[in-house]
Amino acid sequence: MDKIAVLIPCYNEEKTIKKVVEDARRNLPDAAIYVYNNNSSDRTAEIAAAAGAIVRNEFMQGKGNVIRRMFREVDSECYIMVDGDDTYPMEFAPQLADRVLNHNADMVVGDRLSSTYFQENKRPFHNMGNSVVRSSINHPFHCNVRDIMTGYRAFSYDFVKTYPVLSRGFEIETEMTIHAVYHNMQIDNVIIEYRDRPEGSVSKLNTYSDGMKVLLTIARLFKNYKPLAFFGTLAGVLAVLSLIFFVPVWMAFLKTGEVLRYPTLIVCGFTMMAALLSLFAGMILSNQEKNTRRTFEILRNIVHSGKMADNQK
Repeated sequence: MDKIAVLIPCYNEEKTIKKVVEDARRNLPDAAIYVYNNNSSDRTAEIAAAAGAIVRNEFMQGKGNVIRRMFREVDSECYIMVDGDDTYPMEFAPQLADRVLNHNADMVVGDRLSSTYFQENKRPFHNMGNSVVRSSINHPFHCNVRDIMTGYRAFSYDFVKTYPVLSRGFEIETEMTIHAVYHNMQIDNVIIEYRDRPEGSVSKLNTYSDGMKVLLTIARLFKNYKPLAFFGTLAGVLAVLSLIFFVPVWMAFLKTGEVLRYPTLIVCGFTMMAALLSLFAGMILSNQEKNTRRTFEILRNIVHSGKMADNQK
């Protein structure tokens, strides 16, 4: 098992990958450096190997698929994940590793948004999108993660081996953040500097389509992790709509003794039934969610015990 493993997912990063690998080696001289090539059509893999990295391939396209492969294959006490585009200075890597190795952090977030990101990033709507995503997670999940979309993070062995990667693309950062928050893992924030991509290096992130995937991922995980809040809110909305349309029908009935709008009354009845069903569904799923959380804690204890046994050998 490695002490520190640097994980670099790459797709067509031949202009920057050599510098990223060399910077990682200089700042973490004892770390194992892994470059996972995701069907690059340029010389990314060749340059990374020449720079001294361990190069492996993931043939299913998408950052989430690459991270699934990395987490499955690499065993380490501390994992440093960084993009291969040279936007994250490796000078901060020792700080991230220290939080995992010496302060029990499960995930350390390289916080760009508290530093130079808003000045360096020139891509339209990215600044606004990062702020929206941060608020969309911190408020519903009652946490204080300062940079949700950063690709610069450190992880513990326990996190990596108990984290089920479900996303395939760039929404992976959102998913892993919510996973750590939901399971009450220790999350630390380390403020880092950010620099925009060098000239000739092109971002693979689509502002609109990938941004929509991220927001849908937040909604999906909120439904899965907080079902009572999700379905309870839905039940409240349906109940209010039912009452809004029912009150005029009821008032007319009190005046005339007749139901003047039967279709509206019928729709109101079905809408209220849907509200009650939604509430009961939330209550049932909430109990299942608590059992899932208990199972996860048992699994995490097993994984941790296995790691401790390996270290003692």
